[in-house]
Amino acid sequence: MARAATTADAFNAVAEPRRREILDLLAGGEKPVNDLVAVLGLAQPLVSKHLRVLREVGLVEVRDSGRQRVYRLNAQPLKDIHDWVSGYRRLWSERFDRIDVVLEELKEMEDGDEHGDE
Repeated sequence: MARAATTADAFNAVAEPRRREILDLLAGGEKPVNDLVAVLGLAQPLVSKHLRVLREVGLVEVRDSGRQRVYRLNAQPLKDIHDWVSGYRRLWSERFDRIDVVLEELKEMEDGDEHGDE
């Protein structure tokens, strides 16, 4: 059975941790391939493969600068991911609020036990 393509959209492209590392590096500004290779500690062909995937889904753009290829982040395709994750923000907030209540109750119980032992 054939594997699903990882280049279909930004969601699939950023599922790979090395690609997220590349995006993080490019968020700090454009960089030539050799700089990315040096920081990531990966072979140049592997970095280029990841960059190709990111370029195909529109997450990075490339320009030639002399003999170098310089890459920069195009964050617009990340908006779909942001919008999707934002839908869960309310759920997470509610759960964290419940955890805070439970922790406060446990703290009060612990404080009550300490004062009862005196």
